[in-house]
Amino acid sequence: MNNSHSATVPRSKFRNKVLIAAMLLALNPLGATFAQDNVGNDSTITYPSSYFVEYSPVTALDMINRIPGMSVANNSAGNSSNNAIRGGRGLGSGGNGTQILINGKRVAGKNNNTQSMLSRISADQVERIDIIRGTSGDLDIRGSSQIANITLYEEMADSSLQVEIRSDFFEDNTTEPGGSVSYSGKSGDLDYLISAVAEPRYDHRVRNEHSILGDFLPNDEIVEDTIRDQTQYTVSTNLGYQLNEQSSVRLNALYSQNDDTTTVDRSTLDLRDVSGLPYLERELIPGEQSNWEIGGDYEYNFANGNRAKILVIANETDNANIRERFEIDGSGVEIKNLYLNSASTLSERIARGSYTMDFLPSIFEGQSIEFGMESAQTILDSSLRLGQIVDGGIASDSFGGLVPVAIANANTKVEEQRYEGFAIHNWRINSKMSLESALVYETSDIEQSGDVSNSRTFSYFKPKFDYRYDITPKLQLRALVEKVVRQINFTDFVAATDNEDDDSNTQSGNTQLEPDFWWNYNLLVEYRLPEDVGVVSANLYKHHHRNFLQRIDVSPSPDNLQSANGNTGSGDMWVFEVKASVRLSMLNMPNVLVTTLASVRDSEYTDPFLGIDRRFNNYKRGQFDIGFRHDLPQWKMNWGIDLNNQIDGNTKRWDIDDIEDYYADPFLTGFAEIIAFDDITFRLDVKNISDADMCRDRTRYVGHIRDNILEEIEYSCRGSGTVFSLKVSSTF
Repeated sequence: MNNSHSATVPRSKFRNKVLIAAMLLALNPLGATFAQDNVGNDSTITYPSSYFVEYSPVTALDMINRIPGMSVANNSAGNSSNNAIRGGRGLGSGGNGTQILINGKRVAGKNNNTQSMLSRISADQVERIDIIRGTSGDLDIRGSSQIANITLYEEMADSSLQVEIRSDFFEDNTTEPGGSVSYSGKSGDLDYLISAVAEPRYDHRVRNEHSILGDFLPNDEIVEDTIRDQTQYTVSTNLGYQLNEQSSVRLNALYSQNDDTTTVDRSTLDLRDVSGLPYLERELIPGEQSNWEIGGDYEYNFANGNRAKILVIANETDNANIRERFEIDGSGVEIKNLYLNSASTLSERIARGSYTMDFLPSIFEGQSIEFGMESAQTILDSSLRLGQIVDGGIASDSFGGLVPVAIANANTKVEEQRYEGFAIHNWRINSKMSLESALVYETSDIEQSGDVSNSRTFSYFKPKFDYRYDITPKLQLRALVEKVVRQINFTDFVAATDNEDDDSNTQSGNTQLEPDFWWNYNLLVEYRLPEDVGVVSANLYKHHHRNFLQRIDVSPSPDNLQSANGNTGSGDMWVFEVKASVRLSMLNMPNVLVTTLASVRDSEYTDPFLGIDRRFNNYKRGQFDIGFRHDLPQWKMNWGIDLNNQIDGNTKRWDIDDIEDYYADPFLTGFAEIIAFDDITFRLDVKNISDADMCRDRTRYVGHIRDNILEEIEYSCRGSGTVFSLKVSSTF
C-alpha cells in the first residue's frame, strides 16, 4: 500500500509469495506437448465430450473451465440466501455476460441456478458443450455476449452418485467441516438431480484503526476482532419430464438455512487520555437466515416449429438478527448500551408466458418473433427496534432491557405489482449478420404501509438493439444499444441497521424513491485464435444515467442530519476492458491456459451535497487480473493461481457528513487438484494467499460536509487471513 497510515502486514510477505508462484509456473516439464484440435469455424463453437477426455474431468464444471474464455466459480453450495432477489426482480428478457443453459433451457429458478448445477452434473453425462455467440429465437436467453449450452446424452445407462467431503482451515487455527452429496440420472422420460450441501462460511476478521483530530493531533487507536460462525445448509432438486414428443415440464426446488452467530470484541485506546487504559466493548449478534424457492415451466412445441412456454417461480428470504453491545468496565462487568433488533421477509412470485414463431412468407426467411407477458409480485415486511441507555427513560424487555428509541419508518411493508409485456424480433440477415431487437413495456404499482403510507405508479418503454457481425468465423463485432431500468432495492425504502459505522446505529430509508435508468451503448470485438489457442476481446461501453441513485440529504432539521439513497440528476460512466484467455502453445506449453483482464473506468455526475462534479460513489478506476491453469494429463493433475488487483485512487463514497476513500491489496488465490486411485479427486483451494487487507480512510466533518469543518480522519484496514480448503470427492 502507498498510504503510510494503513495498518497492514509487511508487503515483503506478499512479494515473496508472488515470487514463489512465478517460480512454480516456470517449472513446466520440457517437451510436455498436448495438442488440441480446432473445435469449429462457425459462430457457434462446439466442444464434444472427446475434447475433454485427456483432462479426466469429473463434473460439467471441470469441463467448462477448460474452455478458453470460459470460467465458472467452483462453488458447490450455490448461492447464498442473502443473495435472493438481489440484482433485480422478475426474470427479464435477457442478460449480459455469460449465461448457462442445460439442454437449451434455463432453470426455472433464480437462486437454484445453473452454475451451482454444473458441479453436480457428472462429466460422463455431457455429450457436448456449445459456446453460442449469435442470437436466435430458439434460445431461452437473449442478449448475452455468449451462452454456454450443456447438452446431456438423451440416454444415460446408469444413475450417478457424487460425494464430497471438505474441511476448511483458517488462520486462527479454526477448522470447519463441510460436504455435499448429489444423485442424478434418468428413469424413462424423467431426468432428476437431487443434492444436499453443507458449506462452511466461518470468517474471522481483524480491523486496526487509528485516527487524528481536525488539528492533526492523535485521537485514538481501535483494534476490533470479529468472528462469524456460520454454515450454510442447502437442499435442492432439478427434475425434467418429457411428456411426449411435443411437450415437456421441469421442476426446481431449493431450501437453504444459513444461521450464524457473530461476536465482536473491540478495544479503543484514547491517545489523549494519560491513564492509557483502553475502553472495552463486546457485541453479540445472533442471526437467523433462511431461503426457499420453487419453480416450474411447461413447454409445448407445435408441428409448424412454433413454441409456447409458461414459467412460474415463488421464493422467500427471511432474515432476523439481534445486535447487543456491552461496555466492559475495569472489573470485567458488562453493561449493555445498545440493542438493535431487525427482521425482514422478502418474497417474490413470478409468472411468465411466451410464444415464439417463425415468419412464414419467404420474404421474411430467417426471422422469428417472441412475444409474451411477465408478472412479478414482490413484498418486503421489515421491522427495526432500537434500545439505548437514556436518562429518565423507561426500560422495556422488548428492547433488551433498555429504553426504546423512536426510529422513523422502522416498521414497514412494501409491495410491488409489476407487469412487463415484451416482443423480441430475431433476424438472421445473412450468413454473417444478425440483429435482435426488442421492445418492452413495463408498468408497476408500489405501495408502502405501516409507519409510512405511500402509493405510486411507474411505467417505462425499454427498447433494445443487438447487432452482431461475423467478420470472419473467428472475428465477431457486436454493437448494443438498450435502455435499462433498475429495479428499486426495497431495503432502501425502510430504516435499516448501519454495520459500517460504530458512531451510527441506523440508516434512514427513503419513501420517495423512483427507479433509475440508463442508456447502454456497447461495442465489443472478439477474436478466437486459430487452433483453439484462445480468445481475445475488447469492450468499450458507456452508460448515460438518469434519475441517478446516490446518497442524498433527507435531514428533518439542520440539527438532525440524515442521508439515504435517493434520486439525483444525470451521470455518465465509461469503461474500456480488454480480456484474453490464451494457451501457451507458442512456448510449447499448450496445457497452460493464461487468463488476463485489464480495464480502465471513469464516471462523472454532480454531487448533491457540494454541487461539484465528481465520480460515482464506490466507483473504482479499473482493475487488472491475471491467472493461469496448468493441466498435467499424464498425472491426472491440474493447478492454478489467480491474482486480482483493483486500481486504487479516488474510489470514494460521499455522504452528508463524511467522505470514505477505499483501497485494497492485490488478492491472490490458488488451487491444486489430482485424481488418484482411479476415481477419487483431491483438491486444495487456498484463498487470500497474499493475506490482503481492505482499507478505508474516512474523513469526518462537524455538521454538514459543505461547511468544511474537519472533525477527524480515520485510517482503517481489515483482513481475514489465508484460508485452506481441502476437498475429497468421487463419483459412484
